[in-house]
Amino acid sequence: MNYLFLTKTAFFNGLSENEIKTILNCLGAYQKSFKKSEIIYYSGDTVSDMGLVLSGSVNIVVNYYWGSSNIFNHIGQGEIFAETYATIPNKEMLCDVVAAEKTEVLFINVEKVLSVCENQCSFHNRLLRNLLKNSAQKNISLATRMMHTASKFIRDRLLSYFSEQAILNGGNTFTVPFSRQQLADYLGVDRSAMSNELSKMKHDGLIDYQKNDFILINIDF
Repeated sequence: MNYLFLTKTAFFNGLSENEIKTILNCLGAYQKSFKKSEIIYYSGDTVSDMGLVLSGSVNIVVNYYWGSSNIFNHIGQGEIFAETYATIPNKEMLCDVVAAEKTEVLFINVEKVLSVCENQCSFHNRLLRNLLKNSAQKNISLATRMMHTASKFIRDRLLSYFSEQAILNGGNTFTVPFSRQQLADYLGVDRSAMSNELSKMKHDGLIDYQKNDFILINIDF
């Protein structure tokens, strides 16, 4: 276990390596590895453990009754998932959690985060604050995705998403964490139509790209 890495995650923010070593036992934590495209949690599952991505990344995928699917969120290294469902007993998940690549996950029992353990660790208050802050950040991410998909035009959706990525990366050059299909699912558009629009945007001098590496042209930061 890389405890130094855990100290740098949002969930364990403010805790030392030794404190994390101590509290992981209280939280019933365990590690598990997943192959690319392997499903970590299925829609309909009830869960008691949230996951913290130690390496790799996962996608939150919503599957519709008529067969199509949509990537609702992308969870990167150091981020957590399923914490909301794990907080509500017997609440069935409405989405799949899928490994986007080879992924290592640290599972943590949320009930043990919310309750003072028998050892009365002094670190629980810190974890509770961190969990609340993370939930607030997730709400912001949800609102951001709604902003990206507000327009009915594919170009506007792409520009909205690319603008966010440029701001997050502090410049007009960035790498998109999605494949073309995953990006189309995230933005709620047809992949072929999106690929065609990307080519038009490149021809119009708005962007340049090579695979997942993008450049927004004529934008100053």
